[in-house]
Amino acid sequence: MAKLIVNDIEKWGSCNTTAKRIWVNLELAKKNPACLEYIVVHEMVHLLERLHNERFISYMDKFLPNWRSVKAELNGLIFKQDR
Repeated sequence: MAKLIVNDIEKWGSCNTTAKRIWVNLELAKKNPACLEYIVVHEMVHLLERLHNERFISYMDKFLPNWRSVKAELNGLIFKQDR
C-alpha cells in the first residue's frame, strides 16, 4: 500500500516507486484543491507506470480526465516556500 507523506520539498510532488511512498509539498494546501488532486493522482499513477509515456497518459486520462487543464493551471503558479 502506498503511503502519502507531506514533506517540505523543492517540487510539487514525487514518488519513490520502490518504497511506494509519495511526497506532496505543503504549498499545495494554499492552491486550488484540484491542483492537490492532480499531484496526488499523478504520483499514484507513477506506482503503475514510472515513465511519462503513453501508458502513463492513458492512466491519467482514465483517473483524472481534466488533468491537462489542472496541470496548466499549476504550471502557471509561482512556486514559493515561506521560510
